[in-house]
Amino acid sequence: MEEEIITSGRNIPHIDPTLDIWHWPIPVYLFLGGLAAGIMFFASLYTIMRRDHELPTAVKWSTFLVPFLLVIGLFALFIDLKNQWNFWRLYVTFRIESPMSWGAWVLMGITPLSFLWAASYLKELLPGWSWRLPVLEKFEAWIIRQRRKIAWIMIILSALLGIYTGILLSAFNARPLWNTAILGPLFLVSGLSTGAAVIMWMSKSVHESHLFGRIDLLLIAIELFLITHLFMGFLAGPEVQLAAADLFLNGEFAFPFWGGVVFLGLLLPMVLEIAKLRGRKIPAALPAILILAGGFLLRYLIVEGGEMTGYIY
Repeated sequence: MEEEIITSGRNIPHIDPTLDIWHWPIPVYLFLGGLAAGIMFFASLYTIMRRDHELPTAVKWSTFLVPFLLVIGLFALFIDLKNQWNFWRLYVTFRIESPMSWGAWVLMGITPLSFLWAASYLKELLPGWSWRLPVLEKFEAWIIRQRRKIAWIMIILSALLGIYTGILLSAFNARPLWNTAILGPLFLVSGLSTGAAVIMWMSKSVHESHLFGRIDLLLIAIELFLITHLFMGFLAGPEVQLAAADLFLNGEFAFPFWGGVVFLGLLLPMVLEIAKLRGRKIPAALPAILILAGGFLLRYLIVEGGEMTGYIY
């Protein structure tokens, strides 16, 4: 009897037929990155528009959260890396065709800028604060004079960061759920929505809170539009994308997605924000918390669902 050994590429653990190597740190990283991008986008926008005195929460106070959000998000990404101490290799090259390379350099740019931006308002947050060293006082004064120029850089970097969180996934063509150009804009709009919700929640000004309530209503409407077209594209696609869509339409992700993300995270906050704008006494924290929870759940389900889809069944 002759024995033959057959080597197959099927059923390799963690690769085929499912990819299951990205866990909770990745959705945390994507969510916090999008939230930080949303806050910094509005801070930059209204600085450029010279509305910093009118909208202090958007331009000043909410930005103190951003350095913490970015550091926690990067730490979540770091603990998910397989070879953690090789992360520096991303910064000795730049590959224009690689979303991960773009993301690494965008984060390298926006993270120190977020620290400088918040530090430039520290004396307004803490009257009597002193940097002790004259060189730091001079540096702070220079940063304050350059705020509008810095804002132009940050608005570009924040938009890139927000859209990158979706493009990072859509670059994986082998995963039908991620293989769509809508993920980038969807994650960008979701990040802007969560940023607007935080500003609305933090603001003590009725005018500012209502302004960001109206902005958030528009962003929620755009997000619902993008989600609708995301699934319309899947349903008009090949069999693998039909199977990916079925996970969310009839499968195990249907209830958390439509109940958690769409209803609790988008539609209900929309109703609450409309009621608040019409004079009803709705705590700003309620729609904001729902939007934040929905934003995180969106990323968690997209990451988990994408790992369950593939071209081999």
